[in-house]
Amino acid sequence: MNITSKEIRNVAVIGHSGEGKTTLCEAMLFNGGVTDRMGKVEDGTTVMDFDELEKAKKLSVYTSVAYLVWKGVKINLLDLPGFYDFEGERHEGLAACGAAVLVIGANGVLPVGAESVVEYCLKLGKPLVIFINGMDKANADYAGTVHALREKYAGKLAPIQIPIMSDGKMTGYVNAIQERAYKFSTQGPQEIPVPDELKKYMDEMQASLMETAAENDELLLDKYFENGALSKEDTVHGVRRGIATGNVIPVMSGSALQNRGVINLLDEIVRYMPTANERRNSLATDLAADEMINVTCEEDGPFAAQVFKTVYDAYSGKMNYIKIFRGRLKTGMTVLNANTGVEERIGQIFALKGKKAELVTELSAGDIGAVNKLASTDTNHTLCAVGTNLVFDPIRFPRPSISLAVTTAVKGDEDKMAAGFARMREEDYTFSVEKRADTGELILSGQGEVHLEMLAKKLKSRYGIEVKLSEPKIPYRETIRAVASAEGKHKKQSGGHGQYGHCKVRFEPCESEFEFADEVVGGAVPKQYIPAVEKGLRECLSRGVLAGYPVTGVRAVLYDGSYHDVDSSEMAFKAAAALAFKEGIKNASPVLLEPVMKLKVAVDGEYLGGVMGDISKRRGRISDSSTEGNVTTVVAEVPLSEITKYATDLRGLTRGQGKFSTEFLRYEELPPQLAEKIIEK
Repeated sequence: MNITSKEIRNVAVIGHSGEGKTTLCEAMLFNGGVTDRMGKVEDGTTVMDFDELEKAKKLSVYTSVAYLVWKGVKINLLDLPGFYDFEGERHEGLAACGAAVLVIGANGVLPVGAESVVEYCLKLGKPLVIFINGMDKANADYAGTVHALREKYAGKLAPIQIPIMSDGKMTGYVNAIQERAYKFSTQGPQEIPVPDELKKYMDEMQASLMETAAENDELLLDKYFENGALSKEDTVHGVRRGIATGNVIPVMSGSALQNRGVINLLDEIVRYMPTANERRNSLATDLAADEMINVTCEEDGPFAAQVFKTVYDAYSGKMNYIKIFRGRLKTGMTVLNANTGVEERIGQIFALKGKKAELVTELSAGDIGAVNKLASTDTNHTLCAVGTNLVFDPIRFPRPSISLAVTTAVKGDEDKMAAGFARMREEDYTFSVEKRADTGELILSGQGEVHLEMLAKKLKSRYGIEVKLSEPKIPYRETIRAVASAEGKHKKQSGGHGQYGHCKVRFEPCESEFEFADEVVGGAVPKQYIPAVEKGLRECLSRGVLAGYPVTGVRAVLYDGSYHDVDSSEMAFKAAAALAFKEGIKNASPVLLEPVMKLKVAVDGEYLGGVMGDISKRRGRISDSSTEGNVTTVVAEVPLSEITKYATDLRGLTRGQGKFSTEFLRYEELPPQLAEKIIEK
């Protein structure tokens, strides 16, 4: 294919889970001749959801890529998961795209998750089109959905078509700019006269689009004031410019499942979406000059690309998905990995159609494809021509927000599990696995419970390692609130030399984890045995007397004891110290401590009351709050045990809008009634 950057559109298809993104992609690929029949998500036959886990779950888990050619233009479609737990995949896909299509249902409301997607696109400067899906369903509410969108994005929304409805279902549409009407048929859209009852709405929409076009171009604004109207070409130009700057969000509608309105969507993607070479500045750091440069999209420039995703394919091995920002990539080329300093030889290059990877000899600036078997190249790495040395800014991935303990179902598989997770980590930067020193558990952390569940299933399906997920132990601590003295005497006679160690220790609360002091006088405990007493006490700190949790905040003072000239030894005094520890701690008013976290929650004002009330129910104390625009950030101190699944709960409270972070603050005494339950358990 001899395609230039002017003939490429890179489009992410986004939206909340269940809105029909994958089905829309399927319809577009069918219309583009990529498939000879439309697959179904329910049957596991779509081009985009080809992974076995996706088929079983019937939802998109990974970003998938497929291209089609429409009216001489190559459209790279990226189907991005809509479920919150796979936000990292969304970040990868949007980093590679120049524009996005947001799919929402025709339900008369702004759907869950749609706001965060729109805000993220606006923040990144990604041109956006909204496709209202499900217009074939009974009681589809196009007007109500547009109204809900207008309330949230007043001044930006620009509906460019009017649906023709019959018995509550969409049977065609009017294109306001082109002043043409079409009805759906099995042969595709067929032009019909504009229905009389819709001419008034068409005129109103046309006038509104002219104003929108004029507002996005000074020359058009002058022309609009002078003539009172704009030509179709000028209107398209102005609207297109507004889309490119993020000032205009066009709205279209149809039914992905029935393949209605999809051809019109493809036409408008070609007409309105920015070409690959029209994208905003692509900044990179020139390592040699130590300065930021703008990498322009030109086919004849020195090669520069970024890996935005890494996958492991059963047949092709490791595959790096790449976005080419400049130059051409050809089979047999040697390129530099600017992040590692390693030169890589390009063996095979692929154009992607979901699971199918088509061999091609080259890819040019603005295009998306894949390369395989690069030994030292991973996601976020920059590949560039040898002799140049530049690095693109890395894709920012969300930090893990929920953790579960992970254990192997079969003893002895621990090393295999660790190796499997390490390989999976190369594909997914949004999870982590670490051994928690305070509890000894292996902790799997990710974006949500579904994310962790899918990681466990992936580990089993790919590497045959079955694991169990469970609530992680809360790292409680034990301490004392009073002063108590105790005596430990270890005496044993078993023929020959016996064992004798005797110490008296006073236990006191203190601020540090553990302190040891020696107040022995007169040699009651010889100096050579005092370190053994301290060592014996320290070894006891790992297991307290209440519930077996580590002990902290204790000062132990050795003040007396006795010894035997023959039978005393370091081992005997260690044993005596352990006896004193158990008795002394038990009598020094021991209590349980719980970890308290600093919780920061950023939330839209309409959900603030619910979030603050929920924090109080979790025994939290709000310490600060600040507001910037519509977003309020609440800072609170909350026990760790109360927020182990806060990621899931916050999404429910805020319709997916809330964000949070936590960090450890300190330990505090657990209320007695709760402590009793922990001890009993």
